[in-house]
Amino acid sequence: MRAYERLLDYVRVYTTSDPESGTHPSAAREFDLAHKLVEELKALGVEDARVDEHCYVYGSLPATPGCEEKPALGLIAHMDTAPDASGENVNPILHENYDGGDVVLPATGKVMKVSAFPFLASMKGETLITTDGTTLLGADDKAGVAEIMTAVETVIREGRPHGKLCIGFTPDEEIGEGADLFDIPGFGADFAYTVDGGDAGDIEYENFNAAAATVTIHGFSVHPGSAKDTMINASNVAMEFHGALPVMARPETTEGRQGFYHLCQMYGDVTTAKLGYILRDHDAAKLQFKKDNMQDIADYLNGKYGAGTVEVEIKDSYRNMLEKIKPHFHLIETARKAVRMAGLEPVEVPVRGGTDGATLSWNGLPCPNLGTGGFNFHGVCECTTVERMDRCTEIVLNIISLYAE
Repeated sequence: MRAYERLLDYVRVYTTSDPESGTHPSAAREFDLAHKLVEELKALGVEDARVDEHCYVYGSLPATPGCEEKPALGLIAHMDTAPDASGENVNPILHENYDGGDVVLPATGKVMKVSAFPFLASMKGETLITTDGTTLLGADDKAGVAEIMTAVETVIREGRPHGKLCIGFTPDEEIGEGADLFDIPGFGADFAYTVDGGDAGDIEYENFNAAAATVTIHGFSVHPGSAKDTMINASNVAMEFHGALPVMARPETTEGRQGFYHLCQMYGDVTTAKLGYILRDHDAAKLQFKKDNMQDIADYLNGKYGAGTVEVEIKDSYRNMLEKIKPHFHLIETARKAVRMAGLEPVEVPVRGGTDGATLSWNGLPCPNLGTGGFNFHGVCECTTVERMDRCTEIVLNIISLYAE
């Protein structure tokens, strides 16, 4: 089975994670794909495949004869999809021999324009996979799951030599909790790769430092007819708080290594309002400045409206993996060679996001990130191609072979 065929199957399983639940996993529906993968792994011959109570899937293949002393290699992807767009009732659409032009998503009429997404032109002649326009696709990261599964199937079917292979699929990556309960000792790998990146040939080993901030505003409501000098409108204070953040430090105004404050959620009334942010920066000191700045704004507004009006709660999500990858740079050198063996040139850029690998690297499992062949994650314009998924699978297989030499 080719990787794209698995993707078409996996994306129909609803696995959107829930940032509000406070449970692990954040949504019980994530078990649906987890159990499916365990059954599939066992059918392939991964006898110890299992899912734990927190929805982490683990399995391993013992080293083939003569490779017992080779390092144990881990391959990891996440099963959940982002809550930014619906992941329920996904209907993938195949565009065979794609002409490289604008693409109409049939259920909504939304047009993916080449002028907005220039990479589409490079996909001419390939089989493009999109959504119907009503949901995200789920290639992030079910393409990675499919590519790992296909690589495992290929290794077993063809009897390829390999060291111990450790397979892991995680829940809740999209809400920053995917690696929180990952059993590194039980996983058994010396090092690993996540398969959760962009285009085929991408190698990512530098990511954002990340935090999430919740701002809660407590207002004071009275009848608007007698509100002068008495009412504190929580929604207005919320807008005042947001307006105090720098306009040029938003996702839509930054690029490269520039960090940002991203307002993800806002709701409220006169009495109470809430703002939900994610904070990102490749430089840890600059991320700390962003945290301090939010608290300074809260202190100013509390001085203006009264103590306790504005509360800021900040939680770290993950850290830049670069520091932990440098001592194990053979991972990057091997990935570069594997990409070139697949006929591509490696592309290495600082990722404006994060993966489970960032947290895992800081927890003792060095874990850079490989491309999946996907684009436009977290929205209805998400897409990939059959051919790029094949290339990504080939790269994973090349890495397995290189570490068996």
